[in-house]
Amino acid sequence: MPVAKNALDQSANTKNQGGIQSLEIGLSILDVLIDRHEPMMLKDIAEAMQMHPAKSHRYLVSLIRKNYVRKLDDGRYGLGDRVNALAALGHTELSQNNLLARLTQVANEIKDTLNCGVQIAKWFSEGPIIIQSVEPDSPISIITRIGSRMPLTTSATGQLFASYQPDAVIQPLVTAEWQSSNAVADMTEKLQSFAQLQAKIRTQGYATVTGDMLMGINAITIPVILPHFANSAANLSTSSDKTANEALPLEYAITIIGTTEQLPMSEQQNVVEQILAIAQRYQIA
Repeated sequence: MPVAKNALDQSANTKNQGGIQSLEIGLSILDVLIDRHEPMMLKDIAEAMQMHPAKSHRYLVSLIRKNYVRKLDDGRYGLGDRVNALAALGHTELSQNNLLARLTQVANEIKDTLNCGVQIAKWFSEGPIIIQSVEPDSPISIITRIGSRMPLTTSATGQLFASYQPDAVIQPLVTAEWQSSNAVADMTEKLQSFAQLQAKIRTQGYATVTGDMLMGINAITIPVILPHFANSAANLSTSSDKTANEALPLEYAITIIGTTEQLPMSEQQNVVEQILAIAQRYQIA
């Protein structure tokens, strides 16, 4: 295989430039397996490397020890878990970038349709964080800075995420919010009331707040339903309400923010239908 030979030639040429030839040879063997896209016999690897099989075997043993290569029961050598994990990570990052671009398109179309601000939030261990904001073309701008963490109990974004995350994750976070605001009169009663709100949000499929964070400002948040999430959602009818949010952790959500004139709650159902129609065209709802 000319590619492998060129790699060896390059290794030899760079030996005096501070490189480690044995490492470069080992990586060249790894390149052979990656390029072939299937497990190979030792003799075929050695032939591709133009190297004695015994020497190729020594490099393969080292690669196996570091989990870059694995030996199959039939004697062939294939890529190890570490290489497969790196490939999957690269694919995930690409998919995430494509998804964010699509969500930004949705946000812009919603902004143009409703003339309201739109936010994209992502769930992190500490709660939902704004990762993208789109401002409306109006003199009144209501937008939250990128990187802001949204409260679980008083924001539409937080309430929606709280309704689609495991109780074991949500309860400590909402409890901490109430304690920090000195709203701890009866924690058991507050948790029960919040559980009822979570059930309502899961039933209707979106969350709303009217002036809870800012006076005169309304917000509606819809979940971003990706294919794997939708498959799980199909089982909701056969699951108990308690296990529903535990089975459906939500990763992204879209929030529409406007004044009472821009986003009147009297038109809530009509507005939600417009938002969902746009989201469905982009296959995220």
